[in-house]
Amino acid sequence: MTRPRIAIAGIAIESSTFSPHISGWDAFTVRRGDELLGRYAFLGPGTERGDAAEWVPILHGLALPGGAVDPQVYRSMRDEIVHGLAAQGPFDGVFLDIHGAMSVVGIRDAEADLAGAIRTAVGDDPLVSTSMDLHGNVSAEFSRAVDLITCYRMAPHEDAWNTKERAVHNLLERLRGPYGRDPHARRPWQAWVQVPVLLPGEKTSTRLEPARGLYDRVPEVEALDGVVDAAIWIGYAWADEPRCQAAIVVTGDDAELARREAEGLARDFWMARGDFSFVAPTGSLAECLDRALTRGPGAPTPFVVSDSGDNPTAGGAGDVSWTLGELLARPELGDPARTVLHASIFDPDAVAAAVRAGVGGQVDVEVGGRVDAGPRGPVRLTGEVFSITDDDPVAGTIAVIRSGAVHAIITERRKPFHLVADFTALGLDPHGADVVVVKIGYLEPELYDMAADWLLALTPGGVDQDLLRLGHRHIQRPMYPFDPDMAEPDLRPVVRRRGDTERRPPTP
Repeated sequence: MTRPRIAIAGIAIESSTFSPHISGWDAFTVRRGDELLGRYAFLGPGTERGDAAEWVPILHGLALPGGAVDPQVYRSMRDEIVHGLAAQGPFDGVFLDIHGAMSVVGIRDAEADLAGAIRTAVGDDPLVSTSMDLHGNVSAEFSRAVDLITCYRMAPHEDAWNTKERAVHNLLERLRGPYGRDPHARRPWQAWVQVPVLLPGEKTSTRLEPARGLYDRVPEVEALDGVVDAAIWIGYAWADEPRCQAAIVVTGDDAELARREAEGLARDFWMARGDFSFVAPTGSLAECLDRALTRGPGAPTPFVVSDSGDNPTAGGAGDVSWTLGELLARPELGDPARTVLHASIFDPDAVAAAVRAGVGGQVDVEVGGRVDAGPRGPVRLTGEVFSITDDDPVAGTIAVIRSGAVHAIITERRKPFHLVADFTALGLDPHGADVVVVKIGYLEPELYDMAADWLLALTPGGVDQDLLRLGHRHIQRPMYPFDPDMAEPDLRPVVRRRGDTERRPPTP
């Protein structure tokens, strides 16, 4: 039997439209050809899935979350994907590897634009299977352009690669299943419904109820005879677009079963909307620092404070200086007997000044607030250069400047600090620090395990956890929690399969 030909493509970024940062070419790692194919270990030579098809890697662009994408950068990648598909086709399928929360300046629904362009390039017959982050958005236009769709079931996303492999598995099963060469017969039904709820990821961790229970139901639905896949999207809270809300998609050959299960998941989500809570106790930065700094002698370390408003892995600019300014202003942190680590601010000019001064030298620099000056402009930082680290693959050169107790980590380029090694590589001991302040939301596994205790600080920035103070204007209303007293929404799914008439629910 001839192996199916499957293209690999995608553009993956999470974009805050509330951040002034613009994601250009420097934000993306672009892979093509063998380098792209090598990204997927489960498609390696000699693997079951690698040998099951002829894989044709086209282009994949991957970026750290940030601001909206420069439209010329997006169109260049999109058009290269489209031209590659046209030149190297025909194809039986496409594996579309995306995040789902990409915003592009001037485009309202970037993923729908990308998926639509891919569909036009390959035609109606090939199956398109998409893997996504559960913080992505699934608009009606996007779901119409793809055939199979799935997303992560864990937050933090410990199942990211498992999800990509599942998307490939589902695609292969449809292409080599009992459908022969009939493109229509192998195309499943989708039951799609949006739930008018928009919550930050820090309120929807699957470590806690009610998200844990909701996501525990997903594999149970998937296991039903007649269902191919089930997925719940939390949606992306820091973009101001109509598609930004929760969504449910159940895919399968039994259209009525898919409809019933999608509606059940949607109703469960809606009923739980008021039960979601932050993954840790929250407070203002001052409240969090008061708690961290007033523990008794001998208290276990470190106390971790999540500086959530400028989290670069949620789309924050990464140079908001507000928290660093507050740390430097606290009188008790002028005493170097304490150790407080702050990660991080990207500011290449400040890093260059530290490099000129050298380790042990004194600097007096203005730091941060150059990209996102909304909460606070550049902050004056006077102190000693503690360490200089060159050639970090993400951040470039990194300088640590010590001012009293505060060790401010300044990077040449944006970088998240998620690992213990991110600190130890700079000569810092996070386990021994009194307080570690890190730009993040919920703690990634190593930080979670490291923390003796932690609090989530509701700080300002492009990914402010207090959604009501951001000023959304383009989301669909009514929407919870913006309209807490809204009426019961219509949660009847639309059931669709490309080539068939959409089964829209009857008017109540």
